Amino acid sequence: MCGILGYFGSFSPESLNRANRLQAHRGPDDSGEFNDAEAGIGMGHVRLSILDLSPLGRQPMATDDGSVVLVFNGEIYNFRELRRELEAKGNRFRGRSDTEVLLHLYLAYGDAMLTRLNGIFSFALWDKRSRSLFVARDALGVKPLYYAETEPGFAFASEIKALLALVPQLRELDAQALHRYLSFLWCPGDGTPFRAVRKLLPGEAMLVRERKIVRHWAWYQLPVFRGVISNLSEPAAVSGTVDHLRRAVHRQLVADVPVGAFLSGGLDSSAIVAFAREQAPDIRCFTIESAGGEEEGITDDLPYARRAAAHLGVPLDVVRIDASRMAADLEGMVAQLDEPIADPASLNVLYISRLARGQGIKVLLSGAGGDDVFTGYRRHVAVNYERYWRWLPQSVRSGLERMTASANQRKPLFRRLAKLSSGAGLAGDARLANYFLWAKEAQLLGLYTPEFRAQLGKPAAADPMLQFLKPLPSSISPLDRMLALEQRFFLADHNLNYTDKMSMAAGVEVRVPFLDTDLVEFAARIPARLKQRGNEGKWVLKKAMEPYLPRDVIYRPKSGFGAPLRRWMRIELRDLLADLLGTQSLRQRGLFDSAAVQRLIQANDEGKVDASYTLLSLMCIELWCRKFIDQGLATPPHF
Repeated sequence: MCGILGYFGSFSPESLNRANRLQAHRGPDDSGEFNDAEAGIGMGHVRLSILDLSPLGRQPMATDDGSVVLVFNGEIYNFRELRRELEAKGNRFRGRSDTEVLLHLYLAYGDAMLTRLNGIFSFALWDKRSRSLFVARDALGVKPLYYAETEPGFAFASEIKALLALVPQLRELDAQALHRYLSFLWCPGDGTPFRAVRKLLPGEAMLVRERKIVRHWAWYQLPVFRGVISNLSEPAAVSGTVDHLRRAVHRQLVADVPVGAFLSGGLDSSAIVAFAREQAPDIRCFTIESAGGEEEGITDDLPYARRAAAHLGVPLDVVRIDASRMAADLEGMVAQLDEPIADPASLNVLYISRLARGQGIKVLLSGAGGDDVFTGYRRHVAVNYERYWRWLPQSVRSGLERMTASANQRKPLFRRLAKLSSGAGLAGDARLANYFLWAKEAQLLGLYTPEFRAQLGKPAAADPMLQFLKPLPSSISPLDRMLALEQRFFLADHNLNYTDKMSMAAGVEVRVPFLDTDLVEFAARIPARLKQRGNEGKWVLKKAMEPYLPRDVIYRPKSGFGAPLRRWMRIELRDLLADLLGTQSLRQRGLFDSAAVQRLIQANDEGKVDASYTLLSLMCIELWCRKFIDQGLATPPHF
């Protein structure tokens, strides 16, 4: 797990070193650079040594003749099998790293190598023979990669802050992307706050020649787009889930350094630890204790984490965090995330990763992805029951939406009912995309200045999701369509994004066995009725884990991995809110109407609306602008 960056064009070689320093937290063990001034190629790498800790694992890594050079971020879990295959064909290796296997695999198969990989990665290969740069990202988007096509040429990096060191002129804001951050708290699709900076999408690759992208393609598609039939029987689904998850966990334990695990006490992380301990009986586990600032509707994870750890016989380390500390770290969070993602849950990843790294652990297994592959969110329950009330006239549904929106939004039940009925008049894929929204379009447009509305043009917050689902035949069930959105957008653009950034801020690699491609492919063959059965999400996974975990852990109430944000807006974040969203600050920025924002704050205080996350999103955008536009983020964030 590392950080990569590079360029192809008329760039300053000195910028490589500056850019490398800005993402040095991703690779505190080593760094390296490659320059070919004649070709206009430069590549940089910072290393977190996980496999082959010797200098033979250093990057950038080149072939013996220097014709191909690689920078790689991630892990290839099946590299040993691939190495044996390559050795049988006469390939000889100097070290024991998966990086060297990638290099030889490219020489053997070219870009067709991608379909042979089981792992998490973003990488770039410079092929001097064809004078081309080959760039790729893993199937589910676990590892990030940003890029820009500019007048000087093409540039890429693991983090935006490093990319800006290569191309500092990229400062124009993307109004549509900012609208999406406010709509969802994160930005679905390839957009970023900078108009010229894009995300390489999950399962995509690019070929760059003569400083321009000449080919951009999807090398991986989710199974639902390939006509995979969901017809497994109940016994086959349960036993197959055990086999595939066990295999994924065991495969992802490969490392030359100690491996630990997140353990929230939920089903997903507990299942990962249950299978990990089969090969690593003393695997160290980590969890959060939130002290103070408890909020109605949030379930305490710690008793369940301790119950799971005791049952599995594994050590559990607890990091104690209070609401004041999390609120104080909000500014550093925004700078580290590169994007104004308004989810304080990302701080929990940072705190656990710091604790683990302090104990010498560089790798953590995470349960991320379980909800997105097997169901588990409240919106999956809602989608499952829609067939029972879809027959209601649109006027009745719209009335229900108005009624629930006018209820006291301080009560969790009323908030959830309002969210459930939001967009009740919508149908089809638009209705599915609406479940991800945190703020309605009309509400947001009322917050924008006339100038920002003009830049925005026609709002299109959900367009990436709707265009993504468009090729799917209508016969694909709403729940399977929803899971496709989870896997493509909510994971890659939100959960995996912040998990990568915040764990790497502590120099820790996070692995996600639930997103093993073999497991994802298998889960696609499980009928929706065995995933979401009535109110019971993850039904097949729960049945699969009954022999391995206590029932009170398997069937515990669903809990988010979050923070008491609504309390923060009244207490811990009040001064910061006044600073960031004050009249002077908003007028200087020119994006949001000061009077409209003040009315929203007052309505939120009075419980008339549930706008705490929208306000946090506004705050994060202003913080992001201060860090990346006003200050230029010339030094790495510290917090």
